[in-house]
Amino acid sequence: MTADGPPSAAQEEKTKVPPGVPTRQRIRTTSLAEQAHQALHLMIVRGELKPNERLAEPELCELLDISRTPLREAIKKLAAEGLVILRRHRNAVVAPIDAQELEHLFEVEAGLESMAIGLAAQRMTNTEINRLEALQERLERLVDKGDLDRYFEVNQRIHSLLVAGAKNPVLAETHQRLLGRLERARYLALGRFGRWHESANEHREILEALKIRDTELARRLLTEHVQHTGKVIAAICDDQ
Repeated sequence: MTADGPPSAAQEEKTKVPPGVPTRQRIRTTSLAEQAHQALHLMIVRGELKPNERLAEPELCELLDISRTPLREAIKKLAAEGLVILRRHRNAVVAPIDAQELEHLFEVEAGLESMAIGLAAQRMTNTEINRLEALQERLERLVDKGDLDRYFEVNQRIHSLLVAGAKNPVLAETHQRLLGRLERARYLALGRFGRWHESANEHREILEALKIRDTELARRLLTEHVQHTGKVIAAICDDQ
């Protein structure tokens, strides 16, 4: 519109969109449900919401400053990821940590990531490997700083890049489906004294194998790395 009234016919003509040309769309921000999902996911992974803890909707609505509708959507998504158990006519609860399920998860994870890095050693570009090295250097600095939360974020990015390096979307999709439950277990393992120092060293060895394109060495090192994390988790479960 002009300052004095509606647009003229000439102005209207200029604003008409030619046939076949897509109209401009406003990019929507992340929905409230997605924001709630991300917040609750992080709280579960970090242990702020503990296994078997009831997800009281009024308290969570107040904490996240949202209504019940987006909160319930977020909880349903967490349930699909295996992090929450829905209960009929009752509040959902955080899924317990099942030692046998974790053993099975890490067996599958070891197989998937071993396959991924075997392909990545052949298919990753030098630029992608340089990106991994930059993340590795950042990981090692975070070890020195003792910043576990940021270390965990970078650790997850490294694993995701290794899987993406396989250039196999089916493999990546399968891995993504397991990620929620694996994240909680990995965070628990890294919180164990000394484990994240070991983990950083193991990542360095894996990176060096990738840089020389040694497929078998990279696969063996990554399999051992995932299995080692699984053993740490098993020990934690035994202590509880």
